[in-house]
Amino acid sequence: MEVMNDDLAALQARIDRTNELLTRMLAEVAKTPSTHAIFVDAGYLYAATGRLVAGTEDRRAFDLDAEGLIEALIDKARQIFADSRLLRVYWYDGARRRIHTAEQQGIAELPDVKVRLGNLNANNQQKGVDSLIRTDLESLARHRAISDAALLGGDEDLVSAVEAAQGYGARVHLWGIEAPEGRNQAEPLLWEVDSQRTLDLEFFKPYVSRRAAPAYEAGATRPTREDVRFIGAQIAAKWLSSRGREALVELLPGHPYLPGSVDQDLLVEAEGMLQYSLRGQADLRRALRDGFWEHLQTQY
Repeated sequence: MEVMNDDLAALQARIDRTNELLTRMLAEVAKTPSTHAIFVDAGYLYAATGRLVAGTEDRRAFDLDAEGLIEALIDKARQIFADSRLLRVYWYDGARRRIHTAEQQGIAELPDVKVRLGNLNANNQQKGVDSLIRTDLESLARHRAISDAALLGGDEDLVSAVEAAQGYGARVHLWGIEAPEGRNQAEPLLWEVDSQRTLDLEFFKPYVSRRAAPAYEAGATRPTREDVRFIGAQIAAKWLSSRGREALVELLPGHPYLPGSVDQDLLVEAEGMLQYSLRGQADLRRALRDGFWEHLQTQY
């Protein structure tokens, strides 16, 4: 009987010790502030804000005050996660060969901002951005670096990133951008997140401004088709130099048509070099494309 009492006393002592450790651990957890991070899919941001404020998704048609907008997003998160501290803002964008543009470099130099780059293909489409978001979300959640994630994006491919973070206990809050009509976020993504919030026109208006259309001298001499064809070839040489043969391989199957984004780039650059508007000049536009294609095909 005495041995049994000793065993019970020892067991009780261990239970008391365990309870004491749990109490101390919970007290420490209670004192540790929650942490949140903001994840921005810049492709979604530019397209949705451009359409909402400037009426176009073409980045070249408007300017975005990224620094001011990031500050506004941080302030919005501060209001929502009142008892939490910011880890940082993650800014995901695409770039040729993952080399920062001047704009992206400026964003990367902002305090508390981490720029992560995917690639851009020949059609100016982002590649690899969603996987970067998933990697960061999952890693931060797994290491308990964040308790909440504010995700500004709309692609259905982000569902796996949300699931990965939630699997480690983080809560994911989807932020969207008001759509002039319809919806600009995938329904499966809306279903998966812990909360949803839409930022409206008034939120973005101070940070987006439409660029003025370039002015060309009235009465300028109309270039010949050969002049324009030569300009097309020059631009093709620059295009190939900056994007590489991989981009050329992606482009060639579409011949004689160019993706809309590439065709628009070609038009804008040619007008700048010629100092002459090619809008409404169907024959000159064809000559420009012919010169562009002819140069690329000689290099393949």
